[in-house]
Amino acid sequence: MEIWNLYDENRHLLPHTHVRGVPLPPNTYHLVTDVWTVNYHGEILITQRHPSKKHGGLWECNGGAALIGETSLMSAQRELHEETGIFVPVEELILLHSVKTIERFVDTYITYQNIDMSAITIQTEEVINAQFVSFDELVTMWENGLIVPRERFRQYCQDIESFVKTNKGAASQ
Repeated sequence: MEIWNLYDENRHLLPHTHVRGVPLPPNTYHLVTDVWTVNYHGEILITQRHPSKKHGGLWECNGGAALIGETSLMSAQRELHEETGIFVPVEELILLHSVKTIERFVDTYITYQNIDMSAITIQTEEVINAQFVSFDELVTMWENGLIVPRERFRQYCQDIESFVKTNKGAASQ
């Protein structure tokens, strides 16, 4: 059972919590985090959702709901580690985008890591596959409906592209 903190419309913490799966009380929000991971080759890690989940079989970045007591950064760090086995210090998570949607605040992070597929250990309850793709491949997959249909991707995809271009090959310099 997941328990979440609740927030008001201004993202102020409320004094009560919430159990996942129960409808949220009116005018309350919970926190969700997403993480895009870029490797030293400028490739972006995506994982494929388990078929039993909503949007099963589609690809996405890593993420999920923040648990009670977690900050946004703590949630992003935990979700990435749980789903892929990748541990990233919170100092290496860069806030890319933050938005309030219906019933949630979503913070999207990006990180640059020296990893390849041998570093990935997928959480089989959540994820059935993982792969690295180029930015162009990611956009094509999104345009073809293969990426979880998050409209907010449009709002920050250019920031992902800039991050990839800025950091690609930086480790060899």
